[in-house]
Amino acid sequence: MRIIPAIDIIEGKCVRLSKGDYNTKIIYNENPLEVAKMFENHGVKYLHLVDLDGAKSSKIVNHKILEQIATKTKLKIDFGGGLKSDADLKIAFESGANQVTGGSIAVKNREIFEKWIADYGADKIILGADANNEKVAVSGWLEDSKEDLIPFIKNYQSKGIQYVICTDIAKDGMLEGPSFKLYKKILVEAKGIKLIASGGISTFDELPKLAEMGCEGTIIGKAIYEHKISMKDIENYIINDIKY
Repeated sequence: MRIIPAIDIIEGKCVRLSKGDYNTKIIYNENPLEVAKMFENHGVKYLHLVDLDGAKSSKIVNHKILEQIATKTKLKIDFGGGLKSDADLKIAFESGANQVTGGSIAVKNREIFEKWIADYGADKIILGADANNEKVAVSGWLEDSKEDLIPFIKNYQSKGIQYVICTDIAKDGMLEGPSFKLYKKILVEAKGIKLIASGGISTFDELPKLAEMGCEGTIIGKAIYEHKISMKDIENYIINDIKY
């Protein structure tokens, strides 16, 4: 299972939120590149970079941070937040994203999102399926849609989507453990999907459980920043996981 640390960006700074609430913002570092280099120094190969300003806005905002990290590290970056148009997607890839995540766009403009899958390939486009009570949430989690989570994932799987990042918003940033039941349900009902678990990771012991369930990757944020999971433990996991 791939370990994918998260860097969330507001006003160029590395932050974390609780349950997606912008009023709970904690700034962990003024320099996201410094954080990215620290991850790389511990053997991490992947990074989940989220433009929270972009998620609230109607367009990509923090692409310069993406470009900086992409040019000054070897991390494979999946980038999300504010990708609403073909122009945004072009900027993200030109700025060094290895993959991009589309969440709100996949709900609000299916035609564009399906075109992205067809044009760029399923290995480049990740479906962001973030959920509140198994309803898909959009616009930086500021609103719920009427989309039921699992049919939403299965529909896009039929359109070619391979990778899905699923965050249970109630768990995100709460350090209370991930949504094991929800992930199991997704893996059973959307067979073959490459599921990336996100939200709520609080202890190192949860990582092998997610791997055993069949998650392809897991995104870890606050647990690292609050020192609940040490970078040394992550480094050892990466070294010892021959499937990584």
